[in-house]
Amino acid sequence: MEALASPITAFSILVVEDDKLTLDVLCLMLKVKFSRNTIYSAKDGRLGLELFKKHTPGIVITDINMPVMNGFEMANEIKSIKADTNLIVLTAYNEDVFIEKFKAIGYSAFMLKPVVFEKLFMEIEKCVYRITLAGQTGR
Repeated sequence: MEALASPITAFSILVVEDDKLTLDVLCLMLKVKFSRNTIYSAKDGRLGLELFKKHTPGIVITDINMPVMNGFEMANEIKSIKADTNLIVLTAYNEDVFIEKFKAIGYSAFMLKPVVFEKLFMEIEKCVYRITLAGQTGR
């Protein structure tokens, strides 16, 4: 797959995942691939929402089933704050009910675990392209 050309040089990503190993690996791989960009991480939806309010990243990558606040609740709150936030859902659940709930919220990509990093990177690049087209900074 070819990478999309993007004139944007800086954007930020928030990763919200309750499994520590998965969160650590995701953040490490994102930092390697997108080394000039800021990566924030949170272990649950409530912390994710707090980080979003503080930093307003252009891209949010989230799991669904998490303690304290799940991915649906967090995504709803985020979209009510900034409707054009790019949301990538990473989950082990492939059930229509989950997909439909996120369709109602609005997502950029819905991806099943285990994570295929090449596909994740391509989805992030698509989000960056949309951010660039919209004239946002995503910082």
